[in-house]
Amino acid sequence: MTEPPHSDAPPRRATHLHRSLLVSLAGLVLACAPAMQSRGGEAVLVERLYFGRNASDSLVVTDSAWMSFVAEVVTPRFPSGLTSWSAMGQWRGADGRIRREPSFVLELVNPAGAPDTEAAIAAIIAEYKRRFRQEAVLRVVTAAHAMPE
Repeated sequence: MTEPPHSDAPPRRATHLHRSLLVSLAGLVLACAPAMQSRGGEAVLVERLYFGRNASDSLVVTDSAWMSFVAEVVTPRFPSGLTSWSAMGQWRGADGRIRREPSFVLELVNPAGAPDTEAAIAAIIAEYKRRFRQEAVLRVVTAAHAMPE
């Protein structure tokens, strides 16, 4: 997810669409929360973030750099726990080219409606993009219910 040298910030329309989708998802989650709790589980949001490892044509985000990033940036914001794993991904860059690269996937499970989650995840994404010169981080949010046993 290396940023091309000619890339500009995302268009405002895309940012507005992103925010609209998040607001819609939050409303859906809040509407479904009573049903999820009646099944015996806690209403949660599962946040899955996909981080590309190619920092430039010749640099890669190493396992140790990832571990440092998780320790310094993610864990302070989500000390209750997280899961991460390595993956292989494919995506289309701003220049229209298909790129394949190794990735890290980070999964966070948090109570639905937790007040600081949105800001914390936005900060994690922004820092990864800044630190490793990334064009984007994919974020997938799923409403679910957690039933620890």
